[in-house]
Amino acid sequence: MECQRNALKRATSIVLGVGILVLSGCSSNEPKPMAQPTPDQVRGHADRGFDKLKQEEKERGTQSEMPR
Repeated sequence: MECQRNALKRATSIVLGVGILVLSGCSSNEPKPMAQPTPDQVRGHADRGFDKLKQEEKERGTQSEMPR
């Protein structure tokens, strides 16, 4: 009987210890903010988007001019 009590106490201590470590580890980490793009990156993305839009408009223009 004494052996079972010691095993139960040991198991309880281990579970509580792991639980405390998990809770303290999760609560101390703050989420990192996302990296902000540089103005050059934003400008490059916008330029590519406008170029793609112009290309699509040209393709639509040539498709509407073709006889059906």
